[in-house]
Amino acid sequence: MHPEIARELIAQRGRELRERAQQASVARTAIRKLRAVRRGASRPYQGDDFTCPAIPDYVDGSFRTVSPTEDQAASPAGRVPAARPAA
Repeated sequence: MHPEIARELIAQRGRELRERAQQASVARTAIRKLRAVRRGASRPYQGDDFTCPAIPDYVDGSFRTVSPTEDQAASPAGRVPAARPAA
């Protein structure tokens, strides 16, 4: 057999074995996670625990009180002062 063909066949076989090992690793991880959930282990992400802080609309830390869909321009009267100055 030609050395180039043999080298390519060996490389192809190596790629297939690495791919199969990767799939087996992913399957083992999924099985372990499902088994842990069935046994009552807490899930790492519940989704309800995170609360996002209010992000100011303006650089000075104030919030817009007028709906952004309205055609009114933001005037100083439409601003609510922030609890603390912006950084």
